Amino acid sequence: MAIQSATPELEKVVPEAQDFLPLLGTDYVELYVGNAKQAAHFYKSAFGFQSMAYAGLETGVKDRTSYVVEQGKMRLVLTTPLTKDHEINEHLRLHGDGVKVIALWVDDARKAFAETTKRGAKPYFEPRVEKDADGEVVKSGIKLYGDTVHIFVERKNYHGTFLPGFKPWKSAYNPPTAGLKYVDHMVANVGWNEMNPWVKFYEDVMGFANVLGFDDKDISTEYSALMSKVMSNGNGRIKFPINEPAEGKKKSQVEEYLDFYNGPGVQHMAMATDDIVKTVRELMARGVEFLKVPSSYYDNLLDRVGKIDEDLGPLSELGILVDRDDEGYLLQLFTKPLQDRPTLFIEIIQRKGAKSFGKGNFKALFEAIEREQEARGTL
Repeated sequence: MAIQSATPELEKVVPEAQDFLPLLGTDYVELYVGNAKQAAHFYKSAFGFQSMAYAGLETGVKDRTSYVVEQGKMRLVLTTPLTKDHEINEHLRLHGDGVKVIALWVDDARKAFAETTKRGAKPYFEPRVEKDADGEVVKSGIKLYGDTVHIFVERKNYHGTFLPGFKPWKSAYNPPTAGLKYVDHMVANVGWNEMNPWVKFYEDVMGFANVLGFDDKDISTEYSALMSKVMSNGNGRIKFPINEPAEGKKKSQVEEYLDFYNGPGVQHMAMATDDIVKTVRELMARGVEFLKVPSSYYDNLLDRVGKIDEDLGPLSELGILVDRDDEGYLLQLFTKPLQDRPTLFIEIIQRKGAKSFGKGNFKALFEAIEREQEARGTL
């Protein structure tokens, strides 16, 4: 069964979107990593993902190894090359560990490829059929910003564990889940003056609509700034904010990312929970490190956001941020980078009606990031 990237709470129809594909949800996210076995252990131990599927030498795949872990409606594929001349090595040399594939679940992968390429998408690979004893999957792919790609996955005639070529991965070590449910959104960092061209790509090629925008007045501190636009597909299940740098006194977090990732890529994945206090406590106990805002953030929090269901004490203790829009409020917290390069990180988010992305927290969040940048000597 494929995953969806949102619950009905977030599935708000976007009439401006053409939705000619259409997209049913996020199927999986694939990361190229230096050591897939160890990365799988990390995502299980630290974030509560569960063993799901495996492909490698034992399954007849000779050039790479992939471990699939799942939690809620999310699937992460962690892939490492096995041969010295594999193209994945170049991806790792340039970018370090990072997201390569954002796979989208569709009814018709051939149609999705035809619709997007005729509108200007560059092919990653043409439609192909993959089969095993459990049925067949049709896949196709298009290129995105940097080395990132979308793969369209049609699995209505497949009944196996994950995809052909994978076998179920049974493990004696399966820590409890951390309460993470689905991919709320995924954020791209692109280069100077590249945001609007990629907004146009998602509008023209993918049929998305621009549902929200932030400029350097919304997202800035004394030292740095960025601009962002949020793209959504028609059924509201898939949202891709796109960031670009803006002029500031010092180097922004987007510039730092672009320097260390050596180009555009996925900056962070937002993972939703129904109880952020419980989830964050669990993640902290497992060693996940989060950005911290000053305790003064909470001094007038209720004056800014109004009445909330949660007690302020645990929110302040854990550093959880709160913001409100016209439809409700949200709670969010951001990890530090998951690898030594200051690139990919995870956002933990709980929505209590809000459809926005925490605009009121941007300044506090970015100041927290700048403190980390200063410590790294990259501000």
